[in-house]
Amino acid sequence: MDGKILVSYKILCKSDLNKTIKIEDLLSNEKVLKIIKSEFAKGFRNIDVLSSYAQECSIKIETQKVLHQFEVEKNDFADILVLAEEHASTNKLFKKDCERVELINLETL
Repeated sequence: MDGKILVSYKILCKSDLNKTIKIEDLLSNEKVLKIIKSEFAKGFRNIDVLSSYAQECSIKIETQKVLHQFEVEKNDFADILVLAEEHASTNKLFKKDCERVELINLETL
């Protein structure tokens, strides 16, 4: 196969945060409701906060990461994860407790 693949990846650490919170759980928290009411319904009384799609909606909280990129030949497709790890180690991107790679995007050029 001719051509190249642009590989995007990020470095993962043990202390990274990756959490999904349902809107339903968020709206059941009294502190969150109080802040929403004070910000968007200032001066009003007897206010309820409702959501029609609360069971389906969610918020994802995760650690911000820098995306790193490199190019490989299409023939190396099977070894992309290993090549990403090698790219990270040669560029000294691995730090203490940050020794894993997550592939984000593969784009053919």
